[in-house]
Amino acid sequence: MTDFETLLVETDGRTGRIQLNRPESLNPLSTTCLLELVAAADWFNARDEVRSVVVHGAGRAFSAGADLASFGGDNDGPLPREAADAGRLMAEAIEGMQAVTIAAVHGHCVGGGVVLAAACDLRVAAESTRFAIPEVDLGIPLAWGGIQRLVREIGPAATRELVLTCRPFSAAEAHGLGMLNTVAADGEYLHVAQELAATLATKSALTLRATLRAVDAAAESLVSTGTAWSDADALVNALHDPESRSVGAAYLRSRGR
Repeated sequence: MTDFETLLVETDGRTGRIQLNRPESLNPLSTTCLLELVAAADWFNARDEVRSVVVHGAGRAFSAGADLASFGGDNDGPLPREAADAGRLMAEAIEGMQAVTIAAVHGHCVGGGVVLAAACDLRVAAESTRFAIPEVDLGIPLAWGGIQRLVREIGPAATRELVLTCRPFSAAEAHGLGMLNTVAADGEYLHVAQELAATLATKSALTLRATLRAVDAAAESLVSTGTAWSDADALVNALHDPESRSVGAAYLRSRGR
């Protein structure tokens, strides 16, 4: 439909898809990718015929998360605030889409990739999917409204534990916590998500959108994402903090980066 550098965006009648399309690097969420996701959400919002959109990753993973090159030891300064805020804009754009969004997750779903999945309305994961939220190990806070969205989906206790420890967790655990709607076989997860999208596409646009707005309003009243605007400031502050930078550099070295 239109050219994107990091995404493949398509529509087929009442259904569409957004594919993270940098498989050679496990679909990192660079600033360019985040802003392209905002643009893709806007593109779909201009098409009233689209009822459902599947969001998935090309290649071996859903997403390796935020582009770690921005946080390497050779980076002499913080990200500009606008770049640090791009993830919040992405999450709000995906969450606010008038079509029902379905995250189809496989492989690795890391950090900002978890936030992207949480911003979608429904989530299907392959049974071998590995989730991780390594931001604290990187010496940065989980930003982009990720804390609020995780608290909504899995509660404060599980959010504290997974974000603070940075330990990986499985699709089965994510499903048990309420983060996933469905766990599917590795070879079937995308088909399951596409079938769900096709089912939703048979329904009335008016009732789908009214339901999404009602659920979103209820979720916002329980845990507001309004404070996420300041996440960018916390991220920039962490990139100035010597201890945080040292911790992040050590983590990257331990992973050969």
